[in-house]
Amino acid sequence: MRRMMLATLLAATSSMAVAAPTPKEQLLAPPASARHYTISSTAGKHGDIWSWTMPDGRLAYRMSMSLRGWVTEDDEVMTLGPDRRPTAIAIRGYTDQGDATEDFNVDAQGNAHWKTVVDSGSAPFGDKRYNSYGGPWLALEQDVNALVAAGKKGIDLLPSGHASITIGQSVQITGPQGPKTIKLAFIKGYGFSPSPMWLDSNNRFFGNAGVISLLPEGYESVGPRLKDIQDKATAAMVRNIAHRFLSPAHRTPTLVDHVLMFDSVAGRYLPDRAVLIADGKVATVGAAGTIKAPAGATVIDGRGKTLTPGLWDSHQHVGDDWNLLQNVATGMTNYRSPGSMIEDAHSIYKRRAAGDLLAPDGKISVIIDRKDPLAAQGALTVSSAAEAVAAVDKIKAAGLWGAKFYTSMDPAWIAPAAAEAHRLGLHVHGHVPAGMRPLDAVRAGYDEVTHINFIMMQAMPQDVVDKANTAARLEGPAKYGKDVDLDSPAMKAFYAELASRHTIIDPTLTVWEPLMTSDGSAISPEYAPFADIAPPSIVRSWKIGGYPLFGGLTRADFRQSFDKMVGLVGKLHQAGVPIVAGTDGYGLELVRELELYRLAGLSNAEALQTATIIPARMTGMADRTGSIAPGKTADIILVKGDVSNDLANLRHVETVFLDGYRLDGEALREASGLNGMPK
Repeated sequence: MRRMMLATLLAATSSMAVAAPTPKEQLLAPPASARHYTISSTAGKHGDIWSWTMPDGRLAYRMSMSLRGWVTEDDEVMTLGPDRRPTAIAIRGYTDQGDATEDFNVDAQGNAHWKTVVDSGSAPFGDKRYNSYGGPWLALEQDVNALVAAGKKGIDLLPSGHASITIGQSVQITGPQGPKTIKLAFIKGYGFSPSPMWLDSNNRFFGNAGVISLLPEGYESVGPRLKDIQDKATAAMVRNIAHRFLSPAHRTPTLVDHVLMFDSVAGRYLPDRAVLIADGKVATVGAAGTIKAPAGATVIDGRGKTLTPGLWDSHQHVGDDWNLLQNVATGMTNYRSPGSMIEDAHSIYKRRAAGDLLAPDGKISVIIDRKDPLAAQGALTVSSAAEAVAAVDKIKAAGLWGAKFYTSMDPAWIAPAAAEAHRLGLHVHGHVPAGMRPLDAVRAGYDEVTHINFIMMQAMPQDVVDKANTAARLEGPAKYGKDVDLDSPAMKAFYAELASRHTIIDPTLTVWEPLMTSDGSAISPEYAPFADIAPPSIVRSWKIGGYPLFGGLTRADFRQSFDKMVGLVGKLHQAGVPIVAGTDGYGLELVRELELYRLAGLSNAEALQTATIIPARMTGMADRTGSIAPGKTADIILVKGDVSNDLANLRHVETVFLDGYRLDGEALREASGLNGMPK
C-alpha cells in the first residue's frame, strides 16, 4: 500500500499514461464542512488533506502538499458497496513524481478492473479488497477500518497479498475536542515490517505519527509523543530478534578458509586466504591452510565465496528498527546517517550497545535548516547566524558526529556555523543552500557535499541555483545536465579545487536513476534483484515511471542528463576527489550504487572501497573497521560468488559478522521481511 509508506514520500508516474495529469485547478474543492487533517513534522506544516461525503453518497478526498518543494495535488472519489468495500475508485492529479491517475471498478459480473500509470489488471472481486497504488493518504482510513472489522483473519488484497491488524495500548491525548483516548495498532502485509497506526476509542482510524505525521487538524503537537510511544513498541518487537541473534553461541571463534578476500586498503582481491575471527575481532589473516582452528571453532569452507569488509551506506537516514535489521541482512555493518533526530540517535546507540537492537554501527549527523515552509522535516530550524551556531553547539552537546546544512539556509550563516562545527570537531556537510554553488559551500566550510545534483549545480544557470531549495534542484540538472561539458576548463578547475581541499562527495546516484530514467515499464535496477523476495505491495511500489517531463523535454533527454551525472562521478574520481557510496533509501540500493560507479569508470576494487575503507576513514573509524586486518572489529561479510568478477555477488550474503557475531544470512533475511536470496 503506497499510502502506508509515508516515510518514503513517493508516488509514481509513467510516460505510458495517455493523458496529462489533471491540473490543480480542476481538482475537487473541499466544502467548509469537510474533515481536515494536516501533514506536519517538527519543522512545521507541510500539507493538508480533507475528506467529505458527496451529495450522491460517494466519499471524496483532497490532498495538497509541498515537501521541500516536491508538490502533490490530488483527489480521490470512492464508491462503497453494501459491505463497505470500494467498488469504484477514481484518483486524479499529480505527485512529486508525476501523474497520479488511477481507476478501479467492479463490473456487473463481479470482476475487478484496475489501471494505474504503471500497471493494469483484472481479477474476480470475490471477498478481496483493492490495494490502491496511490491517492490522498487519508483514504487509507477505509482500509484500516476494514482490517479492524476483519479481525484476526485479515483481508486478501488485489492485485495480491494479505493484510491484518493487531490493536495494542491505549493513550490519553488532548486536542481541540478535549481529552481523547486513542489506541496504537500495527498493520502487517503492506510492507517489510509491521506499520504503526493510531485508532480512536471506537477502533476507527485516527492518524499516523512519525518524522512526518498525518493527524486531525489541531492535534499536530501530539505527533512527537505518539512517535515516541510507537517507537518504544517497535523496539520491544525487535528486541527479541536481537537477543536471538546476538547470543554467545554466535560469537564463538570462526575460521573462514580458502576464500577470496578483498583487501580494501590496497584495493585488491587476494585469492585462497584464511581469516580467523575470535573474541569479536579479526585474530589472524594468512594463506589458506596455514591457520589452525581453535577448539570449538566453526570452520567455513570459503571456496567459491568472497570475504569482504562489511558494507557502509554513507547516506542512510537511520531511525527505523526494522530497516536497520534489514540493513544487516543485506551486508551492511556500518553506516553514516546524514540527518537523524537527536532522540532517535540516542535511542539507537543506547539499545545497540545493550544488545537490544540488531543494527549496523555508525556515525550520525543532525540537519540544520532555516525556519521556512521549505525547511527539512526533522531539522533543527534556525532564524539567524547566532541560532545556527547554537544549533551546532546542541549537536556537539548531544555527542553526535556532524552538522548537515540544508537548502533553505541563508548562505551568510554557513561560514560562522561551519567554523563553530570545526572548532568542536564536527564534520560539516549537506545540501547546497539556494543561492550558492557547491564551490561556494566548500569555501564556506563544507567538508562534504551530498547528492550529485548539487555537484552539478556548479554548471547550472543562476536562476536554477537561486531556487535550489525547490524542485529546481532536480529539474535544473534534468534540463541542462545533458549539455554540460564535463571537460571544460571551468569544470576541471572545479574538480581540482575539490581534490586539493579533500572534499568528499556522496553522489547517491540511485536516488536519481529511477527518477530520471524510468518509464514505468520495469522495476528500477536497484530493486529488480529483490522483486521475487519482497512483499507484493513493496514490489508494486518499486515500479515507477520517473520524474514528470516538462518544458518539451523527453525521457531520452532526462536519461542523457543522468548519464552526465554518472560521468561527473567519474571525473571527480579521476581528479582524486574521495567518493563515498550512499543510497538515501532502504539500503537495498547500495550494490546498484557501486555498479553505477563502475559505469562511471571506477574499477571494481575502487567502487568497493567507496563502501568500505573510504567511509571508515571519513568517520574516523578506520582504526577498527573498514578493512580485514588483525586487531580490527570483525565487521565482515561472506558472500556467495566471486565479487572481483561481478559486484552483484555482494547481494548474495551468506554470513554476516557484526561485532564478531556470526549471523546467518538466510535467517536475517527472513527476520527482516525478505523471503529468499536476491537474484
